[in-house]
Amino acid sequence: MSEELIMKLVTDALMLILKITLPVLIVGLTVGLMVGIFQATTQIQEMTLSFIPKIIAVFLVIFLLGHWMLITIVEYTKNLFELISTLR
Repeated sequence: MSEELIMKLVTDALMLILKITLPVLIVGLTVGLMVGIFQATTQIQEMTLSFIPKIIAVFLVIFLLGHWMLITIVEYTKNLFELISTLR
């Protein structure tokens, strides 16, 4: 196994992680920012108000994109096992 192959596998794994987690992180960040702006304008300092919308939004994104996430991970894993079987 060459160093280039190892670096490619690590790069592909990191890109896969980024590709899968980015939609969830963007939604969580956006909802958190909107709730923060709402709290700042209305001067409501309730801590649970910031967590509940973020949790609901993140679960909704995972529910909607979960099938795509699972397919992407399974395809990467299949390709990885096929590559392992070809190595000597």
